[in-house]
Amino acid sequence: MRIKNILVSQPKPKTEKSPYFNFAKKNNVKVDFVPFIHVEGITTKEFRYEKINIAEHTAIIFTSRTAVDHFFRIAKAMKITMSDKTKYFCISESTAFYLQKYIVYRKRKIFFGKNKFDDLINVIKRNKNEKFLIPLSDIHKEEIPKKLKKNKIKFTKAILYRTVSSDLSNLEKINYDILVFYSPSGIKSLMQNFPNFEQKDTKIASFGPTTAKAVKEAGLRLDIQAPLPQAPSMTMALELYLKNSNKKD
Repeated sequence: MRIKNILVSQPKPKTEKSPYFNFAKKNNVKVDFVPFIHVEGITTKEFRYEKINIAEHTAIIFTSRTAVDHFFRIAKAMKITMSDKTKYFCISESTAFYLQKYIVYRKRKIFFGKNKFDDLINVIKRNKNEKFLIPLSDIHKEEIPKKLKKNKIKFTKAILYRTVSSDLSNLEKINYDILVFYSPSGIKSLMQNFPNFEQKDTKIASFGPTTAKAVKEAGLRLDIQAPLPQAPSMTMALELYLKNSNKKD
């Protein structure tokens, strides 16, 4: 079967530099983007049930821009003014710069890693006397709190937003040659929106081991997987598959 169209279960990239656009043009395939999941912030009422006192924490750990947005949303809703002495530890430099949306950047103590939590943990370890707060989604990497505990860091985990399935009724039926997923939540959304989904000739591509596991646990066939040594990115994995698939036709 010659691959003609692909559905990526994520929002359409905002920049034309996305590898997906080059991939589509090079391989003469149509690539559509539809987010299967979205993020919703918890309410202040829900946050109060967590019984967390933000003000008693001296440092905040941010693993994404989404975490930044929802932390300051909750703080504002609860009329909490952050101390000028609060330290901010960010997963990356871009996340650190994003803080300018909420605080005067040059007047704060801000630290950042190189996009990996292992980099950031080394910075955090040099500030062990701080009491950390880490805003997270209801679905998050368990390795993050595990690494903080392993390094004997005093921290509080705050669930400030949740990942939920999007309404995909506008799709009516999925008529694509390949469906691309980046998270177990995307697979969950597929099954919730289309409980009678039959894979048949539709190929499923997944990124990361947890997503691959979710595909199989849902009783679906996994046809394309990334990252792999020969295909570290999803577009490379797709291109490799197309090359082999179209060659057979």
